[in-house]
Amino acid sequence: MDFDLQELWNEHSAAIIAFALNLLLTFVILIVGLWVIKRLVSTLRKILTKKNVDPTLIPTLLGVVKIGLTTVLLIAVVKRFGADTAGLVAILGGLSLALGLALQGSLGNFAGGMLILTLKPFKAGDFVEVNGESGTVHSVTIINTILRTTDNKIIYLPNGSVANSNITNFSHEEKRRWDKVFGIDYADDFEKAKKIIQDLLAADERIHKDPAPFVRVTNLGDSSVDIQVRAWTDTSELWNVNFDMIEKVKLEFDKEGISFPFPQRDVHVYNEK
Repeated sequence: MDFDLQELWNEHSAAIIAFALNLLLTFVILIVGLWVIKRLVSTLRKILTKKNVDPTLIPTLLGVVKIGLTTVLLIAVVKRFGADTAGLVAILGGLSLALGLALQGSLGNFAGGMLILTLKPFKAGDFVEVNGESGTVHSVTIINTILRTTDNKIIYLPNGSVANSNITNFSHEEKRRWDKVFGIDYADDFEKAKKIIQDLLAADERIHKDPAPFVRVTNLGDSSVDIQVRAWTDTSELWNVNFDMIEKVKLEFDKEGISFPFPQRDVHVYNEK
């Protein structure tokens, strides 16, 4: 049986032209759609960067958005050819459910990461305490919050537990209060000791004058008169002030003959015959 191309064209030309136009239009939709997605993702990247979103979270967020938009585009392209997209959506829904159940813990951490991103309880560089762990926030990924401890260890905390726990951010405020108690012997002149501490605080430019430092006797202990010191300083200077003031107070007290008492116990020995 001879194959007559001309006859085939004459009989089905309208259908062939319609299919070709539909294929061309679908190709145009796909190209334009991918270009629009690329532009949207680029715009979203600029917005997130401008909003000071943690840089470690941006690629993951953009990836999720890109996958979602591309999936919608592909479904629209398939529908152009008359395919049953309802069945395809059902299959994708089933796969998503199965994947969600398999990755339930990871999804919880993902949701925790979204909460951290939205509420911003801390940022990279802040010193925090979370779940009994403390350190400087190294980065926040979509699954973990990474802390660097003061002795240079790395701690990975799941975002799910971080978002649902108490968070203490030591770096959030610009100034912090330094609290310290100095105990002196009952036989020492506590007014003189107070004056020494007050003079040291006044001479230190890192100590804020407003509010004024607090130096008062707040407790009469078993073996010491306790002098409570409270002074405000910049957060970045807190630990330097702490160590410097402890050293200065010790040196001045030694110079002025003021002693730091330590617990003492009297032992009575009875010699029984």
